[in-house]
Amino acid sequence: MIQGMKLVNLRLYPKNINLQLTKPPIIKCWQRQISRIAIHPQTRIFGSRICQPARIDNLVGKATINRFYSSVNAGHSIEKIRNVGIIAHVDHGKTTLVDSLLKHSGLLGNGPNVCVMDSNELEKERGMTILSKVTSFMYKGNRINIVDTPGHADFGGEVERILSMVDSVVLVTDATEGPMAQTKFVLTKALQRDLNPIVVLNKIDRPTSRPDEVDSELLDLFMGLDATDKQLDYPILYASAKQGWCTKSLADAQEYIKNPPSDSQMGSLLDTILEYVPHPESVGDLDSEPFRMLVTQIEPNSYLGKCYLGKIQSGRVRVGDQIKALKPESGSNNQEVSKITKILLKRGLLTEEIEEGIAGDIVLVSGLKSASINYTLCSPSVTEPLPFVAVDPPTVSMSFGVNDSPLAGREGTQLTSSLIRDRLLKEAETNVALNVVSGNSSESFEVRGRGELQLSILIETMRREGFELSVSPPRVLLHKDSEKNLVEEPVEEAVVDVDAEMAGIVIEKLTKRKGEMKKYLEVADKVRLVFEIPTRGLLGYISELKNDTRGTGALTHSFLRYEEYKGPIEKARKGPLVATGPVGTCTSYALNLIEPRGKLFIRPGEVVYPGMIVGEYNKDSNDLEVNPTKAKQLTNIRTVHKDERVQLTPVQPWTLEEAIAYVNPGEKIEVTPTQIRLRKQELDSSKRKLLSRKKGGDFDFY
Repeated sequence: MIQGMKLVNLRLYPKNINLQLTKPPIIKCWQRQISRIAIHPQTRIFGSRICQPARIDNLVGKATINRFYSSVNAGHSIEKIRNVGIIAHVDHGKTTLVDSLLKHSGLLGNGPNVCVMDSNELEKERGMTILSKVTSFMYKGNRINIVDTPGHADFGGEVERILSMVDSVVLVTDATEGPMAQTKFVLTKALQRDLNPIVVLNKIDRPTSRPDEVDSELLDLFMGLDATDKQLDYPILYASAKQGWCTKSLADAQEYIKNPPSDSQMGSLLDTILEYVPHPESVGDLDSEPFRMLVTQIEPNSYLGKCYLGKIQSGRVRVGDQIKALKPESGSNNQEVSKITKILLKRGLLTEEIEEGIAGDIVLVSGLKSASINYTLCSPSVTEPLPFVAVDPPTVSMSFGVNDSPLAGREGTQLTSSLIRDRLLKEAETNVALNVVSGNSSESFEVRGRGELQLSILIETMRREGFELSVSPPRVLLHKDSEKNLVEEPVEEAVVDVDAEMAGIVIEKLTKRKGEMKKYLEVADKVRLVFEIPTRGLLGYISELKNDTRGTGALTHSFLRYEEYKGPIEKARKGPLVATGPVGTCTSYALNLIEPRGKLFIRPGEVVYPGMIVGEYNKDSNDLEVNPTKAKQLTNIRTVHKDERVQLTPVQPWTLEEAIAYVNPGEKIEVTPTQIRLRKQELDSSKRKLLSRKKGGDFDFY
């Protein structure tokens, strides 16, 4: 029943219902009427108030939306479920493609793409996916569960876990760049799990796109990874996720490029998913087999507590059923038994509460407290846990410790080692690619991960939560092979895209860092260099690449394998300017005297302390101690000479990634909610000189 408005135009369901209103609507609903109302997901109301499809429940009540989308009330079976993951190299358009699929299903408005799946604050700022996310929608009577995965190699642990929930993957590849380092990594993991990919050439509307060449490169990549005949027979589609269309024909793609559609046209991809992606397989009958689900992700909820995400492997589960949590180790006696309080299902951008989940579906379950990643949630009769996916070992380590500088405690609220330890252990519970072990002292902890970016994201998250930390430079984790009597180190495949005239300096720098060039390719207006290089050689190279290529070079890398230790690597970084004297505010007078000796990292008015790194020395790699707090001596003697006007070079504040790439062994990064400072590990000058004889390395053993 609609009151308080003038109805101008009405078209009945299943077409879009356009209501042009003369004043804001007042809508009243009754439960009996709701049971007979079906609202199309593309319903729009135009006038003085605009209602988005995902918020239509504000007008007609959540009961209507739940009744329209609910898997139980719709009578779905396991044959009507499709679980598919979206994998690709970073910035090839995975999340934008998911946006277009949600628009086509009517769960998202037809506005510009904003990567709605990247809901994390850091994801929005950096424009990249960090955490895997799940959503679902209905298409032709089938429920399609979509899993969006990260594209950066440092977050490969997220990809490896998520692949255990899906029955196929959509491999998204840039039609200009072609397959890159992370493309090879994610495709390798998918082929190892016997998944048959669907290939989408995205950004086909770019003038520099080269679909035929990229298709050949992908075929070579599949063959190089020993794909089976069935995996080689992959369907290929052409898309522009930004414009919201996808087609099976290159000729149709050219027509879409000339005349872009006004609304989302992703039917070709969805039809291909229904055709090529098999429905989940259940062990035995739904009613006879016990409930089993492997936990792949944990989502905290302020009301429900921990919610455990996973794909139901067998049986069915209802609200109120008694379940237990089994540890990954078989035969463990420590088991938690509880009752299911809620079963949740991801629908578009919302989370829907359902009464029952069946085998093959991806759901959230609440009611347990102590379960974690890779635990098995199951019926009380089950005794053996489900097998889980073992992720690749970490390759880089950093030390997290208490901030012990003279400025400690001025800016943060989380200061003690116990708070830092609890936060790191909490992170390790949900991120299986991270390992936390005890450090050299009681107030430090070693955090081991896939790369600098993964660890810097953790540090940035902690500093925004109010933590103060002192962080060591990254160190590479080596392996000792007792059988071969060898020390092995991680080797990565690095892909560098640069202008042709700058390729020489990049090849020279990477060769000095023990890199071995494997390919030299011309891609569009760029040159692509493919190297196999030790992880040690990539530490700190990003900042050099930006300087050498004037910000135009792009580097991506992915873990390849372990090889024999390749010997020491010389780093060309110059020595630091180290502050001496008392804790105080630096002056323009002192900085004006120091600047001719090197590049400054601080500005007048900043507080400094002894042992803090305030700049980079011009001449050599030795430290130079300076006093940035020195003030001009004041006397009562008059002079006819005027004071010179101080003009200092502007200083760019450090970003966390730049600081991590810059520091050397024997130095630390002081991280607070408002500042990033570089300092010496030992602040006392005399003790530092004694320790300088014992040079630390940039690697550790795992």
